[in-house]
Amino acid sequence: MYKFLSILFIFTSLASYSQKKTRILFILDASNSMNLKWDNQTRMESAKEILNESIEDLRGIPDLEIALRVYGHQSIVNNTFQDCNDTKLEVPFGKNTIDEIKKTVKYLNAKGATPIARSLEAAAGDFPTSDARNFIILITDGLESCDNDPCIIAKKLKEKEVNVTPFVIGIGLDLSYLEKFNCIGSFTEAENKKTFKSVLTNIIDKALLNTTVQVNLNDLSLKPKETDVSMFFYRAGSQELLYTYTHTLNRYKNPDTLVLNPEIKYDLMVSTLPELKKKNIEIKEHTHNTIMVDAAQGYLKVISSRSNYKTKYQARISKKGAKETINHQDLGSTQKYLIGEYDLEIFTLPRTYKTIEIKEYKTSTIDIPAPGILDLRTAKLYVGQIFVKRTNNDYEWVCNLNPKVRAQKWQLQPGEYKIVFREKDQFTSAYTNEKTFSIKTLNTNYLKL
Repeated sequence: MYKFLSILFIFTSLASYSQKKTRILFILDASNSMNLKWDNQTRMESAKEILNESIEDLRGIPDLEIALRVYGHQSIVNNTFQDCNDTKLEVPFGKNTIDEIKKTVKYLNAKGATPIARSLEAAAGDFPTSDARNFIILITDGLESCDNDPCIIAKKLKEKEVNVTPFVIGIGLDLSYLEKFNCIGSFTEAENKKTFKSVLTNIIDKALLNTTVQVNLNDLSLKPKETDVSMFFYRAGSQELLYTYTHTLNRYKNPDTLVLNPEIKYDLMVSTLPELKKKNIEIKEHTHNTIMVDAAQGYLKVISSRSNYKTKYQARISKKGAKETINHQDLGSTQKYLIGEYDLEIFTLPRTYKTIEIKEYKTSTIDIPAPGILDLRTAKLYVGQIFVKRTNNDYEWVCNLNPKVRAQKWQLQPGEYKIVFREKDQFTSAYTNEKTFSIKTLNTNYLKL
């Protein structure tokens, strides 16, 4: 299994939010396991590439300092020996250190042990004492070889009044190993190098902006359990689309963290059925923002349990009493909707109309009666129409006869019907005739005019 992970540890002093300076310490794994192949590269080659791309993107950012610590690069590991103290700050913090870091990385060889916990413990002393927002990004294959516990390190850091919050990015990781980081924080996964780069960039953005957002799609108990819908962030009061995301719950069923520009106010559109809108959202700087959206949902299932597989219907869904179409739902499908009452127009012959209530986490099922068949044969060509009898002797139009053929078939819903017709070649209304008939489920009515 290919294993890579990047862990972003945020070391935040009590007054750090008020400071402009940001420091990022990259810790690179150069242990022997990094020599294993990943696609057409070794893990080490991929790690170097990802690191170089990441720090190049940081070039020229004001009030930013970066440094490099490496472990596993000084002592060769073998069956009888591993150096668990093999960790070193290679490039200390300072201005314009990107080129020096790249030069150092170029000549690194993977050969030693994997002392992750000891490297993190040592890294706490790599930062200058002046106030700043301090971050660590660890790039490793994720296999601690020295049996140290990151939870113990986190506890020691907290005892020093340093808060630790990791963001773990995994590529093909053994997730059972990652569970060891639960005591520190959360992690995300990346399936390939492109995704890894994207997620790592997102994490760096979080470090630089120090402003994050989550969108809670709440159920009736105000728990953020709804997810898997698209979200569109517009500049408030306009149609200028700024961000598009698929709402996601992380491995611990919490809404994913986003990075939005806090200098802009937003209008949010959530593509539930029907869609939800929240306008003029303000993002507060230097803190984690939560956008609350009431999004309790249930399910609608449209079936025709006695019909055969050839029956094809659609249902037009709208809010009760409203004209606007929300969705066209196919027979046999199940679709999620916000809780509430809905009107259904089902495209049977004749139309079937239903009103149904969607309840939270429940599935409301509409079972359409199986149709019967009208098999119409005529000796002559006729013009005419078919009507269904409703209550109070009201007749509702169903369809027209085809005046060019003498044999026609329709699938009709069970009920009482009437055909009103006239010979095509007759030119007076006095030749109008009518004939009543019944349709029963799964039966064929052979009718001659």
